[in-house]
Formats: sequence, structure tokens, C-alpha cells
Amino acid sequence: MSLAVVHSRALLGMQAPEVRVEVHLGNGLPAFHLVGLPQAAVRESADRVRAALVHCGFEFPNRRLTVNLAPADLPKDSGRFDLPIAVGILAASGQVSAEALHAFEFVGELSLTGAIQPVRGVLPMLLALRASGTLRRLVMPTGCETEAALLPDCQALSANSLADVFAHLCGSSSLVRIEHQVPIHGQNPAGDFSEVCGQAFAKRALEVAAAGGHSALMIGPPGSGKTMLAQRFASLLPELSAEQAIECAAIRSISIGFDPATWGDRPVRAPHHTASAVALVGGGNIPRPGEITLAHHGVLFLDELPEFDSRVLEVLREPLESGEITISRVARQASFPARFQLIAAMNPCPCGYGPTLPHLCSCRPESILRYQRSVSGPLLDRIDIRIHVAPVSAQELAQAPAPDHPQHRVLSAHQRQQARQQLLNAQLPVGALNVVCSLTDSARQLLDAAAQKLSWSARGHHRVLRVARTIADLAGHDQIDAPHLAEAIQYRRPLSNAADCA
Repeated sequence: MSLAVVHSRALLGMQAPEVRVEVHLGNGLPAFHLVGLPQAAVRESADRVRAALVHCGFEFPNRRLTVNLAPADLPKDSGRFDLPIAVGILAASGQVSAEALHAFEFVGELSLTGAIQPVRGVLPMLLALRASGTLRRLVMPTGCETEAALLPDCQALSANSLADVFAHLCGSSSLVRIEHQVPIHGQNPAGDFSEVCGQAFAKRALEVAAAGGHSALMIGPPGSGKTMLAQRFASLLPELSAEQAIECAAIRSISIGFDPATWGDRPVRAPHHTASAVALVGGGNIPRPGEITLAHHGVLFLDELPEFDSRVLEVLREPLESGEITISRVARQASFPARFQLIAAMNPCPCGYGPTLPHLCSCRPESILRYQRSVSGPLLDRIDIRIHVAPVSAQELAQAPAPDHPQHRVLSAHQRQQARQQLLNAQLPVGALNVVCSLTDSARQLLDAAAQKLSWSARGHHRVLRVARTIADLAGHDQIDAPHLAEAIQYRRPLSNAADCA
């Protein structure tokens, strides 16, 4: 009787817990038993592994074969366990030394020819391996080299086939060690803010949003430039830090796949208004990240906001506050980061034009109220900046945009906030507001009067303070003055009244 233990990794949300692949050869009728809560793709590995071993010229033991994926209560999915199972069979049958396996972890899906196919989640696995403090190296498919090379202290070897892994374990040849190399950061194709004609007020409001990490809602008729502004919003944001870029790459690795062309770019996600709640926040029997996680450290643009199902929009409440989403299922629970900037756009009424001249609104007051109420009050209360965007005149369109560099001001404000509190103003906890958001006497009087007249909630009061803090940072002031607060107040306008549109 023979036993071999091979180390591998599973995926659970953003985590990659260790899995021990235990292969046991026993007496009895030939059989292949796979235990340890495997999903369908893992159960099918028996046929792939058998064909790959035979095709590569190895002996497949004609005995009772039991493979245990431990811990047994951790669900396992995909074909990433093919390679460790095959290596375990070779070690248990004496075709390779079991002692040679202790220095490695294995991951990869096998084709019937023995070639090792790429798998998702290699970057989170390497991050988990580094955090564990072990000295093992990860043997992984050659097709995943680009994302593995993102880590400066990468402990990984790439292999093309099962035969290459066998030769490395026997010492007859060596696998390729992956060296640290990051892709060249290209230009963001989203465009530049300087391309937008007119809209000085909206551009200033979005500059404030970018400087402090605030969410924003633009309300205006069709053709006023809301979508154009939103598509160019990401160009205002500073470049990702190395740590943030790796985190974004890890998220892509477990969901849509890492693309080297996107390295260093701020994620921009713009789901269609027919998207479901699961598509937006993530979910499924095997929890996968949704749009809000794919927009982590970037921008989530929701165009035609009232056209989204109201139940779908409500799932954004908690992530907007906490910056993460926890998905609970019967079999497992997974948490994903979701620190995104929400940029939304909507029309003032169903026909789109509202009180804008020369168009006349044809909507009934009850239709307007129904349309606007599809965006609930609690969700609106969580949006820091709400502005009305007016159409651009023909004269403004004919003029060339004035040269401006808001990116420099936004970067300076970011640096000021990081030096003061190590996070952006939108993320300031309530307990820190009294310390960070110091008001002059005139600003305090203005805040008290506005809060009483506009009937803000406590959340609204705090969000106005955070926006005012950002405006003061853009101006380079340590204390919030009345002009800073007045500008923040005008960015928290309510939706248009139905009587104004009718």
C-alpha cells in the first residue's frame, strides 16, 4: 500500500486556501474514487488524468485508487487539481520520489495529451502562498506566466506538460523560473476631460468627486453630455499604486481573466440597465465577483439609473458604505472588495427633457414621480454629489475647450489626504470628522442654517462635510471656510420637482 501527499490551492472568493491532495493505492478491484467535496469539473478529472498519464508514457496503476482533497468541507471546483492528482499518482506508484514533492505546490488542468492548460486565479494563489510563509514554489501552466510575473518576489515555475514536471522532479531537466516583469502601461482609451466643450459646472463637480473619492449623480436631458463626462471621469484619477494594480489584477484573474493591456489602468465598468442583482454584486452557487468588485479602485458608471430594476439598485447600499460585499450561500461564504466610485446619470423625467427649453415635457406629474421614485431615498442619500446638467449651447460647441489640467489638482488633493489621514475624504469615518473637518465660525453658521432648512439626515450632514473637506483640499486650505461649504451644499441638490416638469 502506498500513499502520496501533494500540495495545491483552491479558490474561495479572493482567498486561496491550501488543499492537500492525498493519493492512496490499495488492494482490491481497479477503481478510481475521488472524495473531498469535489464539484463536477473536479470529478471529471479522473478521465483526464488517466488519459494524460497513458499518453505521456507513464503507467496508470491497475489497483484501487483513492484521491482525497482535504480539507473535506471546502468545496473544490474547476480542473486546477488535475496536475496535483496526476503527480500524486506518479508518486504513490513509485514512478517519482514522494520526497521531491514537499518543496512544491501544483496547479493546472490537463488535456488528454498531457499538456497543462491555463487556469484562473493563479495570482491570488501566489499571494496566498507568499502570505503563508512557506518556502514552497508553485508549479503552474505556462499560459499564466504574465500574471504570475506581476509579483516582485514570485515563487513560481512554469510547465508546458506533465512530462516536463516529471523531468523536473526527477532532476533530468529544470522548469522555467518566472522572473518579475510588469507589462508596459499603455494610454487609457477612455479619452480626456479636455475634449468636453462647455459644462464648466459639471466638470468642476466631477473634479471634486475625483479629488475626494465621492459618488456622483448627473441629472439632465438627452444630449447634454452626461455620458461623455462619465466616460472621461477615470482620466481625472491618479495612477494606481503597485499594490492597487496587483489587487485589480487578482480580481480579474478569478473572474474575466487578466489582460496585460489593462495593467495599471483604473477599472471602468458600465453594466447595461438590464443587469441583474447577481451580475452587479456577484453571486452564484460558486460565488463569483460582480461588476462592483470588477470596478474596485475604479469607476462604476450606471447610465439611465431609473431604468435599472429598483431591487437591483438597492443592493448597492451596503457596498457604498463599507467598500466590500459578502455573499452568503448554503455551502460557503465569500467576501469581495468593492471600493468603487459610483458615477450615475439619469433624465429628469420619462420623456427626458423636463423643464428644459425649447422642449416641452409631455409627462404627467404622477409619471414623473414614479420615474424618480425608482431611485429610492436611502440610495440617493448615499450619493455625495447630485447635480443638474444643462444642455450645451451651439456657441459653446463651436468654441475650442479652454486648456486646463484638473488631473494635477486632483493628484495634489489625493496626496494631501494621504499625508493627513491615509485615506480619501469619502472614506473618512464619522468619528474623525470633527478632527479633520475643522470649520471656521462663518462656515459653522452656514452649515447649521442649511441643515435646518434642507432637513438633511445625519448621513447627508456628514457627506456634505466630507465634500467640503475635499473642496478645501483642492484649494490648499487646512480649514473649511464658508465658500467651500457653500459649494458643497449646492452639490447636494434634490431631484427636480414634478410640478416643474409638468
